[in-house]
Amino acid sequence: MRTIRSLLWIGSGRALSESGVTEAPELDVTWVPSVGDAVLLPKVEFDGLLFEVTDAATIHQSLDALARYAPGTPVVVCLPDSKINRSIDLTDGRVTALLFTDSARSGPGIVSQINEALDDLRTKSTRPAGATVIPIENVDPWEERDVDPFDGEAPPQVIAKSTAMQEVSKMVELAASSPSTVLLTGETGVGKEVIARQLHHRSDREGEPFVAINCAAFPESLLESELFGHLKGAFTGADRVKEGLFLAAGSGTLFLDEIAEMSLSLQAKLLRVLQEREIRPVGATKSSPIHCRIVAATNRVLAEEVCDGHFREDLFYRLNVFPIQIPPLRRRRIDIMPLAHYFLALHAPREGKAGCHLSLASRHLLEGYGWPGNVRELENEMLRALMLTPSGELITPKMLSPKIIEILEPISHGARPDETLREALDRVEAWMIRRALTNNGGRKARTARKLGLTREGLYKKIKRLGVE
Repeated sequence: MRTIRSLLWIGSGRALSESGVTEAPELDVTWVPSVGDAVLLPKVEFDGLLFEVTDAATIHQSLDALARYAPGTPVVVCLPDSKINRSIDLTDGRVTALLFTDSARSGPGIVSQINEALDDLRTKSTRPAGATVIPIENVDPWEERDVDPFDGEAPPQVIAKSTAMQEVSKMVELAASSPSTVLLTGETGVGKEVIARQLHHRSDREGEPFVAINCAAFPESLLESELFGHLKGAFTGADRVKEGLFLAAGSGTLFLDEIAEMSLSLQAKLLRVLQEREIRPVGATKSSPIHCRIVAATNRVLAEEVCDGHFREDLFYRLNVFPIQIPPLRRRRIDIMPLAHYFLALHAPREGKAGCHLSLASRHLLEGYGWPGNVRELENEMLRALMLTPSGELITPKMLSPKIIEILEPISHGARPDETLREALDRVEAWMIRRALTNNGGRKARTARKLGLTREGLYKKIKRLGVE
């Protein structure tokens, strides 16, 4: 499967048109007539520079200028006139350049050769036939250097470049100074525990314990014992006294994740804890005061759970003192790349993969993906990419999961010369509908919901696009 690359063509517009590069769907090409025009462009990220040489005498000055404009970006030097091939000696160490010494490379075949050349330059693999490679140190000028990986003791960072997450950060600051209960809501993987740790870290309880428990991970009897503790002999197998997490948290923070998974009977006991600020261990006759702050989290809509009879209404109001809604990643796409760079910086030392960076095509794919698993899914994706990428090399789309790069399948066929943009978009839309129907077992009502369409709207599209 071909990948999408962003390229800058420096040379004649006629040669660009004849090369077939502009018709290649996997190449996003920007054109300027000369190196002088290129260096006047704003700093833009390109996967490669295509430099059409017409004057052998000025090639080294041109490469020097390109090295200052985009250090570390591969340069493919195209020589349409074979007479000047032998007069050029690429010995400059400031750019990574590949020299096409065969004039027959011009024409439609140049597209695949450009892709292969850029792959070879980025990965420093075997040299393609008829090419000379000048390597330099692997430098990515657009590497995110302002994000420090968390060292294992400080809380994980909250990436808040988007307006939505900046609002969450403001709410965290307000809640940190209060002892009141906080309820964190949001989809699975949005980072509720990270926000809970930030609440603890920014409060005056920072020096006290932060204790977290997933309420969905324990059956009711064990969860009660974990939270409240028990006395020796309180039940079969209780061979010693166990201190519960409410007491273990001391004057710190107790984080109750997946609070909606608690049974109704245990919800009643939790309600009394919130009201009386005291607990009674299993098997005990006396209560003990607690001093911890409680932060609860759920991926469900508790108001709906109350209406369905799955959650106590009185407990809901006790927990919902200071609610904070954490938006899903698809609604704060500006945070995707900072998060991706953060996770690369976090996991690269552990994986022994220093110097691995995302290509521009990979960044475009990450920003366009829906991320149903939110931040947790993005972290896992970056860890997977590091495992597949050799140390110090570029993370290209082929290192990403099939679910992320599958959109390249319809795009790779692109708009044919006799096809309008509308026809090309219809073909991509038809492909997406077919895939959604397949993933949902052919059930049109469910497919419509997944695609954000009404059932009637889906039927109309199926008929108009001729989807079987």
